[in-house]
Amino acid sequence: MTEKHPKRRAFEFRGSKRPRRGSAARRPHADRPEGRSTSGARITRLIVDELARALGTILKFDGPADVLMKLFFKSNPKLGMRDRGLIAEGIYEALRRYATLRAAMRPVPPARAPRVAALAVLARQHGAENLLAHVVGDEARALADVLAYDAEEAPAHVAAELPQWLYDLLVAQYPDSKALFASMLEGAPLDLRVNLLKATREEALEEILGAGVEAYPTPLSPEGIRLPSKPGLTRWPLYQDGKVDVQDEGSQLIARLVQPRRREMICDFCAGAGGKTLAIGALMRSTGSLYAFDVNVKRLAGMAPRMRRAGLTNVHPIAIKSEHDPRVRRLRGKFDRVLVDAPCTGSGTLRRNPDLKWRLSPEELERINAIQKSVLEEASKLVKPKGRLVYATCSLLKRENDDVVNAFLEAHPDWKLVPAVDVLAQQGIRFPESRVERFGATMQLLPHLDNTDGFFAAVLERAA
Repeated sequence: MTEKHPKRRAFEFRGSKRPRRGSAARRPHADRPEGRSTSGARITRLIVDELARALGTILKFDGPADVLMKLFFKSNPKLGMRDRGLIAEGIYEALRRYATLRAAMRPVPPARAPRVAALAVLARQHGAENLLAHVVGDEARALADVLAYDAEEAPAHVAAELPQWLYDLLVAQYPDSKALFASMLEGAPLDLRVNLLKATREEALEEILGAGVEAYPTPLSPEGIRLPSKPGLTRWPLYQDGKVDVQDEGSQLIARLVQPRRREMICDFCAGAGGKTLAIGALMRSTGSLYAFDVNVKRLAGMAPRMRRAGLTNVHPIAIKSEHDPRVRRLRGKFDRVLVDAPCTGSGTLRRNPDLKWRLSPEELERINAIQKSVLEEASKLVKPKGRLVYATCSLLKRENDDVVNAFLEAHPDWKLVPAVDVLAQQGIRFPESRVERFGATMQLLPHLDNTDGFFAAVLERAA
């Protein structure tokens, strides 16, 4: 089922203790030409003021950052593309490094905080020397104090740019948590999935490279292409003709774990916007029946144009009220394969959605965890004897992943775990041996090791 975004806590600049300064303060780069940014950006008063206005809204965490950004830019139609790009980058920088930004901003009065925050973010990105005196104005002293904040002396969870509770869970689970945390502060590449109904990966790559865009095959997914940059994809004929779609390589591997066959009856139980549904449909060569269930009617409706563009005719989107919907009960025992892409915290997508970590809470994890168990229980009833179910999340947390699967297996001795690496190996997809050892029978992709989102998946098989 598609979950609503959890509620977020307000951004508070105010604090009682002034942070210490130290030698690790962010300073202008000595090798950068005076007055110029490494990105070539010229920081104007307009950019500072508009970024301050955006941060004043988005850092209240009253809604998903991407939605709030869209509304902000819609209300500012006169902003040029260059300014929009710089402001958007500034917003994501503030979200990724919100913990240290908030700590450094504690002495700043709330009324001045949005503008000082905007200046600090832009200085960190482009160099303080690229903020001219008339642009900084009366905030020069406050900005210098914020930039002098020493993150190395901050509490560990602040330095990791995470809330305390989430930091504690991840440190306990991952021995190489520092590398994981560092990777979550980076931007993610743009991955495409080639629609094998309309093109081969070689054909798609040739067309992309021919347009002068850097691209290369993803290391694992047979239909994946990775782009280090983010061009205007939706304007490409390649995209408009349905030959490629945007999909993280990890998500593509989840579809591969379903291992759908032609003319089978498959169910994507939590289809959402349909990314994995379309990938599964293409693997089925648009044969058989592919049911796409979801509780979010609007997102499910958005699948229709994507299906037409992809050339799929075997997909049946069905809006349901919950996992207990009568339409679900009528299909019990009918499916060869079921994918449960369960609602989750999304902690594996923090490179793309950095605001998520600031609006999650232990209480939200508890609520989502209960839904995960209920959804898995009901979806399992759809599977035929000898059929399979893939339980997947985009979470890094064991509580949402292995713990849910193990509890299900303990309660259902007629189900068994099929090693995920074996399922992929049957399709010619092989991980390095070191990664296989870390997986066990399930699969946990990690941004710092796989350069994908943090996907988890377990393949379960029902007895005869």
